[in-house]
Amino acid sequence: MNRLSLFTLCLFLAGTIAVPQAHAEAKEQLVIAAGSRSSSTAFEQNFTGNVRADPAFETKIPQRVYSSYVTFEPGARTNWHTHPLGQTLLVIFDVGLSLEWGGPVHGIRQGDVVLCPPNVKHWHGAAPTMQ
Repeated sequence: MNRLSLFTLCLFLAGTIAVPQAHAEAKEQLVIAAGSRSSSTAFEQNFTGNVRADPAFETKIPQRVYSSYVTFEPGARTNWHTHPLGQTLLVIFDVGLSLEWGGPVHGIRQGDVVLCPPNVKHWHGAAPTMQ
């Protein structure tokens, strides 16, 4: 029996991030309370289908890593894209698909990690159903 898939990834990206100036040069820990940042619909130009993004964390300068939880409704996916410093995906929930330009489609499941090399064109998203 098939059921609809609501696929969630935790995306880890490296790059330039915007950090509030008050925290950019802070010398103490910063605790960001769970649920204190709002969820948003992902930018339509970057996705096909319904996708929601929830910020997971940002780091302070000089660190360059940030992360979001991205939830894809059945069949939704990213458009083809690249990342200059690569991308790491951690599958949080359910079943998805990942495809590198010119390669085979990979099924990915909860707990899997996908390492996307720098400047490699790829997409990732939800499977249409879960078995």
